[in-house]
Amino acid sequence: MPQLLIELFSEEIPARMQAQAARDFERMARDRLAAQGLLPEALTTFAGPRRLTLVAEGLPAAQGDRHEELKGPKVGAPDQAIDGFLRKTGLTRDQLTQKDGVWFAHIHRAGRPTPEIVAEMVEEIVRTFPWPKSMTWGYGALRWVRPLKRILCVFDGEVVPFSIDGIEADDTSEGHRFMGSAQPFKARNFDQYAEGLEKHFVVLDPESRRTKILEQAKTLCFARNLELVDDDGLLDEVSGLAEWPTPVLGEMDPAFLDLPPEVIRTSMRTHQKYFAVRDPATGKLAANFVTVANIEAGDGGKAIAAGNARVLSARLNDARFFWDEDRKVKLADRLEKLKGVTFHAKLGTLYERVERITALAGELAPLLGADAEAAKQAGRLCKADLVTGMVGEFPELQGLMGGYYAAAEGLPAPVAEAIRDHYKPQGPTDETPVAPVARALALAEKLDTLVGFFAIDEKPTGSKDPYALRRAALGVIRIVLEGGLRLSLREVFAKAQALLAVKREGTTDDLLAFFIDRLKVALRDRGLRHDLVEAAVEGDDDLGRIVARVEALSSFLATEDGTNLLAGYKRAGNILKAEEKKGALPSGAPVEMAGAPAQETALVAAISLAEPEVARALQHEDFAGAMRALSGMRTSVDAFFEGVLVNSEVAAERENRLRLLAQVRDAMGKVADFSLVNG
Repeated sequence: MPQLLIELFSEEIPARMQAQAARDFERMARDRLAAQGLLPEALTTFAGPRRLTLVAEGLPAAQGDRHEELKGPKVGAPDQAIDGFLRKTGLTRDQLTQKDGVWFAHIHRAGRPTPEIVAEMVEEIVRTFPWPKSMTWGYGALRWVRPLKRILCVFDGEVVPFSIDGIEADDTSEGHRFMGSAQPFKARNFDQYAEGLEKHFVVLDPESRRTKILEQAKTLCFARNLELVDDDGLLDEVSGLAEWPTPVLGEMDPAFLDLPPEVIRTSMRTHQKYFAVRDPATGKLAANFVTVANIEAGDGGKAIAAGNARVLSARLNDARFFWDEDRKVKLADRLEKLKGVTFHAKLGTLYERVERITALAGELAPLLGADAEAAKQAGRLCKADLVTGMVGEFPELQGLMGGYYAAAEGLPAPVAEAIRDHYKPQGPTDETPVAPVARALALAEKLDTLVGFFAIDEKPTGSKDPYALRRAALGVIRIVLEGGLRLSLREVFAKAQALLAVKREGTTDDLLAFFIDRLKVALRDRGLRHDLVEAAVEGDDDLGRIVARVEALSSFLATEDGTNLLAGYKRAGNILKAEEKKGALPSGAPVEMAGAPAQETALVAAISLAEPEVARALQHEDFAGAMRALSGMRTSVDAFFEGVLVNSEVAAERENRLRLLAQVRDAMGKVADFSLVNG
């Protein structure tokens, strides 16, 4: 079946926009083809520095004939309604049909040639493409991310004729800006197109560009007994900057290696898009870098390397200036400047935030086995690096530079470490702080953020989370769980809220619900069900205890005893709910009645044995032990429902059996709320 090939060729497309542009191109084309009844066997898009490309395989040569039945107004409706329906359908009144008192229009549409549909589709896509930023140029009204130069559009080996603001579609494309031929080349199918690009020094597939950069960069480093520092984000970016990426190994002045390695790497990455290189023997940065050129230089890249080294030296000289100047002023002497920096209009200045964090860190420290004075000292200085020259130049180094400056001042190592790590974890792959003082400060910083924004009712809504509160909550959860910490969330929320000038009723309850939702996300990643979290919470606010209960519950329900006992619990619950609708349930404990069935007597005995074992296990937070104690009731519960009629005609028997079921429910409810477990 025929093939469709489209290329939208423009000036340079920003690297950060390319991947999404490829996805948008595919989505828009697929949706529009499907709307016309054209379903390709395969549809693929590619994005690069100067082009968006689409190839669709297996499209029919023409659209099939279509018959539509449109429902109209009721028979007897006002003439205005019927006339409007006729205008919409293009029919006359005598062409309408009646069915069940309603007018219907039957419209037959002859199928159109696919090229005609494609021409309309491409123009609509170009005019409505959702670039984050776009521009107009010349005297036209066409908007594109950068000036659009060419449109290649070929279907089944023939050009699809159309024009968009003077840009005529044809079968020509261009290669590399410098290394390719000065003349465009022609392509009537994807194979010719891909071959033409390769001959003209363009790598079409972004994954191929990525692989080429990585393999060649590692080869250059290996030849010099060096090692490339992995940086997937930078690799993705530079693969969108060059059509014919060519890594070049350069050298820098070794004197810069006395700067903090994060400063060197950030300077390379942020401003120059260079990869850092390390010495595998020492694990430290080497006086080298890898840059990715867009040409194959005749001298092997020597001039490129030298030029990039000069630019890097200028950048690193700036960094050295900030490093030297910043260390002349102590962190404590910078605090006054924080009074002039607003954190949030309703939450005060950064200085006021620091005071809250300091006090909260001091209160949390004893709960974590940390030194309270060290935690307060770290809290007092944790935001001081925000007004340094280095962080002003490289905001991503906040916290990290504070740790370096604290160490340079000779402050205690736990204090410097806490300042360095107090933003951690900043993502799912980031490590959590390990040292007690660092944990106390990291928790204080995140809790102040969470409680503060919830207190002013700035909670996340839908997909919007401008203050990264979900990330902060997950950070607290990870610190607590990975550190094996035992904290009452309500208590720490109350401590943080007491330090705020603004109060809002319900803040603690809202936060607790928010944390439980975040805990579900965290445990889902560990393969645990969200309904088990609901069942295990049971008014608890200790994350460690909740997780231990969830894990024990998950293991228990995976057994035959757990599955059957859950079924028994559900059955007992349903009976008790039905009886509660009739009136209050009988109170008191069940008794052994004379002449009672053996199954009833056995269940009374089983509960009597299980209840004290469950209580002892829960007292020691041995949730697995509590589940084992419950499993001892399983056989008796099964036998009870098989051999005993709960709704006996004898009132005393009925009431005693309802009390027995209530006791089963209550005994299990002490471990978890099994009514919330699916199944």
